[in-house]
Amino acid sequence: MKGKNLYRHEAALLLKLTGPILLAQLSQTSMAFVDTVMAGKVGPVDLAAVAVGSSLFFPIYLFLVGLLTAVTPLAAQAHGRRDSTGIFRSLQQGVVVGLFCGIITMFLIWQLPPLFQLLQVSPEIASPAKRYLFAVSLGMPFAGIFLALRSGGEGVSLTRLSMLAGFTGLAVNIVANYVLIFGKLGLPAMGGVGCGWATTISMFAMMITMVLLLQKSRVEGVVDLFRRLDRTLWQSIGQFLALGLPIGLSLFVECSIFAIISLLIARFGAEIVSAHQIALNFTSLLFMVPLSLSMAISIRVGFSIGRKQPVRMKRIVQSGLFLALCFACVSCIFIITCADTIALLYTNEIAVREVAVRLLFFAALFQLSDAIQVNCSGALRGCKDTKIPMLLMVFAYWGIGLPVGYGIGIMGLTSMEPGAEGFWIGLIVGLTFSAIFQAIRLYKTVNRFQTIQPLPG
Repeated sequence: MKGKNLYRHEAALLLKLTGPILLAQLSQTSMAFVDTVMAGKVGPVDLAAVAVGSSLFFPIYLFLVGLLTAVTPLAAQAHGRRDSTGIFRSLQQGVVVGLFCGIITMFLIWQLPPLFQLLQVSPEIASPAKRYLFAVSLGMPFAGIFLALRSGGEGVSLTRLSMLAGFTGLAVNIVANYVLIFGKLGLPAMGGVGCGWATTISMFAMMITMVLLLQKSRVEGVVDLFRRLDRTLWQSIGQFLALGLPIGLSLFVECSIFAIISLLIARFGAEIVSAHQIALNFTSLLFMVPLSLSMAISIRVGFSIGRKQPVRMKRIVQSGLFLALCFACVSCIFIITCADTIALLYTNEIAVREVAVRLLFFAALFQLSDAIQVNCSGALRGCKDTKIPMLLMVFAYWGIGLPVGYGIGIMGLTSMEPGAEGFWIGLIVGLTFSAIFQAIRLYKTVNRFQTIQPLPG
């Protein structure tokens, strides 16, 4: 293959990997959607309890997700160099780290309920929210092991396994929610608290599913994962944490800045907050596509580095960024042309819809920079470069984006009236600087890898 055909081939491989990852992401998102809908059937108190509890639980869970994403580039590079021992070690390290960090985060979640008083959560909501947090915390060790196995499976290009495990978890979650929330099969009705227990059961089901699927796979280094212990496991655990901690912190920081903005916007009233939530929720759904693509890029980049194919690695990065830009352009045009329809899907309140349409315009503008920064970050992750990209992202978000948003949205430093629009402008600025920083870092990293001598064949 030559010229354009090579790029088409790489783009096709990326899309083939992205599809199952995207479906797995959708299954995870659907679990939260199911919790919201089914808890809402009980009453507003149960729905509020699940919302409050999950808002505290989710950033911690995202940190665990990011930490264990480190398994992906380690397994991908080992897979690329046909190193079954390296694959075996990276997965076992992930399982050990996932188990221990899952236990640690479980205890951490137990310490969160005192925040309810600080946040002035009403007692009728705080009580079930506390029980929800306890129930969902018990699933964190299972989640840690599942996330490690999922990342390892994706690292060896078995992305279909995470999709199957995700939909298994979704099916179990729906059934468990129905039984526990409404009190079926002779069990007491738990209301919203049942969502927490259902999530824990789903995490256990996904863990078991991944174990069984990986055992049935024919990839060397995976089959005997739970039958013997790698004696060199602890020798490189520090390198694993050095790779994974920046990824976990990046996701935590990214999640927390949106939470901070939501709190700052709350002073402008319920209509503004509702409109902001509409724009944020819809763009979060769209974000799953570039996020899934970034994971695919990370896998392919790691594989090409393991194979010592620097030219192919560069082609993968270029193909991936081209696909990201194409999707971003489509998303931008779609949001601008369908903004009113999108807002109508969420609410019939005219005042809320008008504000939401204005905010969706800003959301459309940052599609390009958001797609670039997340996919550059994914490519760098495939190169096992995570610390500097994390620092660059924190600086772009907290050092540039949030101050700009606060200055415009709260202090009224421009001719615009204070409001949510200022914070969305800040997000655009922060994401743009993050995209520039990550792109420069990736450009230098790709060029540095071009000095690697390719393997024969």
